[in-house]
Amino acid sequence: MRALLLENPHPNADLALEAAGLEVRRHPGAMGEDELIAALDGVQVLGIRSKTTVSRRVLEAAPDLLVIGSFAIGTNQIDLRFAAHRGVAVFNAPFSNTRSVVELALGEIVALSRRLTVVDDALHAGTWLKSAAGAHEVRGRTLGIVGYGNIGTQLSVLAEALGMRVVFYDMAEKLALGNARRMGSLDELLDVSDVVTLHVDGRPGNAGMFGPEQFDRMRPGSIFLNLSRGFVVDYGALREHVLSGKIVGAAVDVFADEPMRTGDPFDSELRGLPNVILTPHVGGSTEEAQEGIGAFVSNKLARYVLDGTTTMSVNVPPLALDPAPAARHRVAYLHRNTPGALALVNQAFAESGANIEGQILGTSGDLGYVITDIGGDLPDEARQALDEVPDTIRLRVLPAGQTEV
Repeated sequence: MRALLLENPHPNADLALEAAGLEVRRHPGAMGEDELIAALDGVQVLGIRSKTTVSRRVLEAAPDLLVIGSFAIGTNQIDLRFAAHRGVAVFNAPFSNTRSVVELALGEIVALSRRLTVVDDALHAGTWLKSAAGAHEVRGRTLGIVGYGNIGTQLSVLAEALGMRVVFYDMAEKLALGNARRMGSLDELLDVSDVVTLHVDGRPGNAGMFGPEQFDRMRPGSIFLNLSRGFVVDYGALREHVLSGKIVGAAVDVFADEPMRTGDPFDSELRGLPNVILTPHVGGSTEEAQEGIGAFVSNKLARYVLDGTTTMSVNVPPLALDPAPAARHRVAYLHRNTPGALALVNQAFAESGANIEGQILGTSGDLGYVITDIGGDLPDEARQALDEVPDTIRLRVLPAGQTEV
């Protein structure tokens, strides 16, 4: 079996996949559709980061593909639903780089509040600019966090430790940590915040969520950060509000159109603006975070290949069945979730004389996933019967009790 890793995930990913018996190939940058389709010929495992798009067209042209790993938090670059219905499980790293993103946000909040970019530029240009004008402590200021997930909650705790007041807004019901206060709407948050930072996910409904109306609503002299997704913000509107002086500082780590490779040209309407920090999507790009992501995602990929475990998959039902000591085969069966599906599975085993030693079923929406351990031999009749079930999406038969990763 072969794995293809794009966009340079940490080298520890190779070790886990090779330990699972896969031949690993790497490509340093992202790939476009046509290049990716050609590269996936004979590949069972694909690893990507944020720049490679795995579209329906790519999935249709990659019949050998079993599993995709996003070595990042986001998975909006993958057609998750179609992947599931092609029998391709998808995993990501929802926690491994949260601390890195939070630390970058905190550093930028302090730097922008103290106008460090302005005085740094002046000194590099040979001008001694010693002034307290426009420089503020973050202590006592109000931080508004839009999106109170893994990153937003950790940022909330650390910002309070710096003496900031924290308010947040999230469409889902979330428990407030520490002294943070939940706002009933985005407008309420904007009315009271000195610093606004976005940490929302990449769902299509968030596209364009922050534009002229929201920037108009922000308090005069406030600071804005976006370390979430580029397409959620109207950067033309941000430029206008920076130039007008309404927004006195901004930090942007993500852009709607980002270069595919390091060293490629970059342009943005935000270049050259005063007290604006632009970073090349490096929120999670610390050595510690990348090492954690590499280990986490590659382990999930290896376990899926070896024993069918889907714990923390983002698109198929999450299941894990411990290996049965006497079992000789493991049957991993992804199917459409229809009434009587499990009965058909067990009927196929019973009629062929297969002995079930362990079994677990999970469903999610219109998908079902069954892992079954068979003691002794697995008759060909059972496999054929399952293949012929109309609701079958993907059937895999694995030797049980394989080497742990």
